[in-house]
Amino acid sequence: MKSQTGDGPPKAVLIAALVVAVGAVVAVLAVAAVRQRQPAPEPIAISTVPAPRAESPECGALIGALPDQLGDYQRAPVVEPAPTGTAAWQSDAGSEALILRCGVDRPAEFVVGAPLQMVDAVQWFRVGEAGAGAPGPGEAAAGRSTWFAVDRPVYVALTLPAGSGPTPIQRLSAAIAETLPEQPIDPAPAR
Repeated sequence: MKSQTGDGPPKAVLIAALVVAVGAVVAVLAVAAVRQRQPAPEPIAISTVPAPRAESPECGALIGALPDQLGDYQRAPVVEPAPTGTAAWQSDAGSEALILRCGVDRPAEFVVGAPLQMVDAVQWFRVGEAGAGAPGPGEAAAGRSTWFAVDRPVYVALTLPAGSGPTPIQRLSAAIAETLPEQPIDPAPAR
C-alpha cells in the first residue's frame, strides 16, 4: 500500500487553478482598462458665416472626402443644426477645435499681391496674425489663425488653434487637391 504525504490535491491541479485565477485577474483588469477610455467628445458649435457656395457640388464632394484624422486631431461631432459645408476636428475633449468651412466668400484682404503659401499643391492665404489683438472680419480669435484655399472653384477656410502644427493643413491640402480642380487665383484689385 502506498502512503500519502499530504492531504491536499495533487500539484498539477493546484498549478492549473493558479493559472485560471491569474487569467481571470488579467481579464478583469483588461475589461476595466477598456471601460476607462476617454469619454465621447462633446459636439463642437460652429458659428454661421456667409458661405454662398456651401451647398455646391464641390463642397459636397470635399466634405465627403475629408479625413477622419488630421495628425493628433480626430473628426468631432458638430452641434446640430450644423452650417452646411462645415467640419470640425479636436485633439482632446475640451480642447480647441479645427474648423473647416467650404463655400465661403473671398476674404476681403485677399487682393492682388497678397502673400500666398503653397502646401501640397494648394495655395493658401492667411488672414490676420495669430495672437494680434481683437479679430477683424473673417479673422480668428487670438492665438488662432485662419487660412483660405484660394485656387479652387470654391473658397475653403480653415481655422487652426495655436500650436496645431503643419499636419492638419497638409492633410487637408491633400484632400482638397484630390477633390477640387485647381484654377487660377482671383484676388480683388489692390486698394
